[in-house]
Amino acid sequence: MKIGYDGKRAVQNYTGLGNYSRLVIDTLAKYYPDNEYLLYAPRDRENPRLKPVLKHPNVRLVLPDTSFGRRLSSLWRVEGVTAQTRRDGVELFHGLSGELPFNIRKGGYPSVVTIHDLIFNRYPEYYAAIDRKIYDYKFRKACENATRIIAISECTKRDVMAMYGTPAEKIDVVYQGCHESFGYPVDPAVAQHVRLAYELPERYILTVGTVESRKNQLLAVKALGQLPKDVKLYIVGGKTDYAKEIEQYIDAHGLSGRVRWLQGIPFDHLPALYHMAALSSYTSRFEGFGIPVIESISAGTPVIACTGSVLEEAGGPGAVYIDPDDVEAFAHAVMRMMDDAVYRASLVDAGQEYIRRFTHENMASEIMNVYQSALNG
Repeated sequence: MKIGYDGKRAVQNYTGLGNYSRLVIDTLAKYYPDNEYLLYAPRDRENPRLKPVLKHPNVRLVLPDTSFGRRLSSLWRVEGVTAQTRRDGVELFHGLSGELPFNIRKGGYPSVVTIHDLIFNRYPEYYAAIDRKIYDYKFRKACENATRIIAISECTKRDVMAMYGTPAEKIDVVYQGCHESFGYPVDPAVAQHVRLAYELPERYILTVGTVESRKNQLLAVKALGQLPKDVKLYIVGGKTDYAKEIEQYIDAHGLSGRVRWLQGIPFDHLPALYHMAALSSYTSRFEGFGIPVIESISAGTPVIACTGSVLEEAGGPGAVYIDPDDVEAFAHAVMRMMDDAVYRASLVDAGQEYIRRFTHENMASEIMNVYQSALNG
């Protein structure tokens, strides 16, 4: 079977949606090598995370094949790509990041779209009004036009049903896993290099994710005041304006020596950062899923996460869940994880048993089942 994909984010993004896009294609190419996987992207761009995916003999990057498509790449992506996929003999098209070409039904083949979350509708205060309208229009049209919808969690499935009136029988929940490297033992030489490169202390809390108000990193910063002074916090992720609010709090409370910002670090340093952390923190107010929770559990590091969205679905018994504004509960959870080795080990063991359901092989099998349902529907 020849399958087409919206490959823009696989080519251009280095985080969430890009990671998901690359993971899906890489995993399908590995477990279902008889198919051909075509990534349609408006332009090529140097991306070291994409190179391993393109090494598969059954994966190919496809750029606009007309001067019109090359000049007006945005219009090509929402309409022109459909004609090109027909010329290429595509038998099914998958929008990996909540979008499909507006005229996808003219393709003459079934289509699938993955919806990660509808946070822009749940928390509109985090988005500009024009962005919300664009996202809502694109996602709504994709859900209407798609033959099948993949939701990355039960939480997202409920939101799609409630906000867009999509029938439950049209939506399949397919969980994604994290990169397999998080579950491997870390080479001692790599661990030592990472420890020296980032001046890691003996006890530190790690939080990974874009620094924005929805991610709620300030909760962990506030809790530092109730924790022993040797406990440090490492924040890994690109900064938004919310970082200024965090920095103001740090300065006002004398915490500048206890918080370290890490941006643009190599992906292959992340597993070591997780492995050596006392615990990780992922205290988002709302998520579509929560891959950092799975990364941490895979690395054998317990997690503090928040109630109110999908994080309990992601981490199961491998995390402690608190209210996103409860500083004392966060500090208490930290101290128990650090002081009670038996309790910490029980969290890790239970979490690793739970996340076995998120294997790449399971994901590939379930996505392929969705494709077959779309083809037979």
